[in-house]
Amino acid sequence: MSAEQVSEYMQGLGLKARQASRVIGRATTTVKNHALRATADAIEAATPQLLEANELDLQAGRENGLDVAMLDRLALTPAGIQGMLEGLRQVAALDDPIGTIRDMKFLPSGIQVGRMRVPLGVIGIIYESRPNVTVEAASLCLKSGNACILRGGSESIHSNRAIAICLRQGLDAAGLPPEVVQVVETTDRAAVGALITMPEFVDVIVPRGGKGLIERISRDARVPVIKHLDGICHVYIDDRADMDKAEAIAINAKTHRYGVCNAMETLLVHQDIAEVFLPRVARVYAEKHVELRGCKVTLTILPEAIVATEEDWSTEYLAPILSIRVVTDMDAAIEHINAYSSQHTDAMVSEDFSRARRFLAEVDSSSVMINASTRFADGFEYGLGAEIGISTDKIHARGPVGLEGLTSEKYVVFGDGHIRQ
Repeated sequence: MSAEQVSEYMQGLGLKARQASRVIGRATTTVKNHALRATADAIEAATPQLLEANELDLQAGRENGLDVAMLDRLALTPAGIQGMLEGLRQVAALDDPIGTIRDMKFLPSGIQVGRMRVPLGVIGIIYESRPNVTVEAASLCLKSGNACILRGGSESIHSNRAIAICLRQGLDAAGLPPEVVQVVETTDRAAVGALITMPEFVDVIVPRGGKGLIERISRDARVPVIKHLDGICHVYIDDRADMDKAEAIAINAKTHRYGVCNAMETLLVHQDIAEVFLPRVARVYAEKHVELRGCKVTLTILPEAIVATEEDWSTEYLAPILSIRVVTDMDAAIEHINAYSSQHTDAMVSEDFSRARRFLAEVDSSSVMINASTRFADGFEYGLGAEIGISTDKIHARGPVGLEGLTSEKYVVFGDGHIRQ
């Protein structure tokens, strides 16, 4: 496609999405849930075709030199498809926020004022690699009464096209127009530029991918963006931590999956337990081939570690690499976190309730955890059914963005012939 053809194509998608947004915005909960469940049935029936399409993407990815972490994000497995089905059905089971009215009150003038939850309208979602995002995003947009335009990465084009067929089948079964969920068919990068500069058709953009992609979209977009740049997540092991809990969390937060934004990138350990705790976890990290980069104190305890540079503290590895710093106390840990954290997710392991409360209050991140792995920072694990992404912004939505994050509120006013005096 030429640049002009891409622009015309995206304008057409935008116009159809705007028209479809009015249909889905007034759809009943029953209709929306029917579409979600029918989509789940269609995906379940098409599992062999989805795996076949995904294998084409994986094969192309290997030929193009994608690294292990990227291939992991790209892969669809039978278990992954089951997770997609569970997510769709869980979203269908969630309460529908649309139309909810709260805080109704009579004012001295006699009018009654409240707030009604409403859809945002049309949501553009730009993401890399993960084909499961197509289903997660579509399900949340649909349930929250929004139309959406989904632009996945070129590396997952076969998977996304196969999933799009299932989405259309689900919408058709519920009597909804296929334009409620549109998957961008072109892999031309100009499509992204067009999508983020159509305020007449698109109300909000949600980018999911690498820091470079998100920085570009945040810089160039002419519509609001719900985003986080990266996931530099910390786990602090306090001197009053249960060592078994601490080990389990430190291992899981790093090694459960590497190429995800809620994986731990820096481990902070209180100096009074470092000589006992670090060798204990280092043995497990070695078994899992995790490269350790540490401060000077860490190196005296773990001579096999590599010296950490200033750059390490602010790097999202998305790989089996972990930076470690030994700190004097919790204050030093909080100071480090607030200096280097991307405000995504940070955790503390401690049995001291008072310290835990301070950590929760003083660490300025979208998710702050006590005695739990950072890997739980996920819409599915938070009971949202799925998530459109994670926001580290402080306006509108923060943390995992589920149904409510894809809505806003408007004031509704009831009168009985009232006029302003």
